[in-house]
Amino acid sequence: MSRRNLELGFLVLAGAVSTMAYVSVYTGRFREINRISIIYGLVFVGIFVLLHLLERIFLPQADPFLLPITALLAAIGLTEIFRIKPSLALVQGQWLLVGAGLFVLTVLIVRDHMKLDRYRYLIGAVGLALLVATIVIGTTINGAKLWIHAFGFSIQPSEFAKLAIVIFLAGYLDDKKVMLSVPQRHVLGVPVPAFKYFGPLLVMWVLSLAMLVFMKDFGMALLFMSIFVGLMYMATARVVYVVAGAGLFAAAGAIAVYIVPHVQDRFEVWLNPWPYASTTGYQLLQSLFTIADGGVVGAGFGRGYLLFPDRTPVVPDLQTDFIFTAVANEMGLLGAAGIVLVYLLFVWRGFRIAVYAPDGFSKLLAAGLATAFAIQTFIIIGGVTRLIPLTGITLPFVSYGGSSITANLMLVALLLMVSNRTNIIRGGSDLERRKLAEKG
Repeated sequence: MSRRNLELGFLVLAGAVSTMAYVSVYTGRFREINRISIIYGLVFVGIFVLLHLLERIFLPQADPFLLPITALLAAIGLTEIFRIKPSLALVQGQWLLVGAGLFVLTVLIVRDHMKLDRYRYLIGAVGLALLVATIVIGTTINGAKLWIHAFGFSIQPSEFAKLAIVIFLAGYLDDKKVMLSVPQRHVLGVPVPAFKYFGPLLVMWVLSLAMLVFMKDFGMALLFMSIFVGLMYMATARVVYVVAGAGLFAAAGAIAVYIVPHVQDRFEVWLNPWPYASTTGYQLLQSLFTIADGGVVGAGFGRGYLLFPDRTPVVPDLQTDFIFTAVANEMGLLGAAGIVLVYLLFVWRGFRIAVYAPDGFSKLLAAGLATAFAIQTFIIIGGVTRLIPLTGITLPFVSYGGSSITANLMLVALLLMVSNRTNIIRGGSDLERRKLAEKG
């Protein structure tokens, strides 16, 4: 079976699951099944079928699993958002359409991801500018400055800055990996590069510290630092960068805890939420209770205890920061574990693409995108389960948020482009190789 036919088969399966889940929630809410509930499910399926057709034309050798996984996660997210607040599900569906449009534009305009390497410094500057703009003109919501309001919309620039920084780092580290990996001296018997090569690490540390202090956002600071340290290690195979990066971020966190009250509150609630049960610890405790209420198998879509009788969520911000709590309540421990495995499958496919990529830039780009996706997932799931301090970032494709779903669809498009080029070089036809060479 060809890659595209295999993808289509999994998309049909994801579409069937999404339609049944949506109909289940709809009947649980309105006590009936009508054509509208089925039509909404079919519209969702149609969006991903169109993306599949685009792949057939422009990315015929791309990975066959990433798009179905994306469809499944997005379906679960839309279903739970509709369960919590139907009006927000309509808005999220509109953002899904925008994200699909950006997916199409990314494929049609970029075509071959190798072109991005030529503009890495420009792309990196754009990513940095997005973060600076957030610090300067951003709006503080729930203690963190992550959003910019413009023309009646709210966007989270850090979601798009994440992609720009990964592209820049992939190109930069591919160029500098030899210098960064050659040991120049020994410290305590451990060979390490010359101190001047730690400059990029220090720059990223300063950026993370600035995000902690000015944006008051532990999650995004941890995400950006983790992406950089991970790519440094993958480019150089030097553990010293991991140790140094972890130490620097721990120091930045300690500084932020003492000088940023919002970060300090998050750490105090994480360590012991009970003294703050009626204030800042209320969300986290309600999340833990709601997850526990789901039991092993859950009550099913549309039947969990997520809303009070007045239709307000049992956990504030349930559709955004705590969407995994809703999933764990309605699908139980087994369903929650299954969602985690779906995320792991996505990350595995991303790293598999990186392993087989034929050049350094492609390897680091795919690995960086997979790392960003994995760390973001870990941060939000770890936060709502009290494994790490709670942050305000979104669960990819599942949480309510336009910036998140659009940026992550662009991430999927980039991974598919890398895999398409890789598979053509590894086993495509001579005609496909010639077309790829002409594009490059």
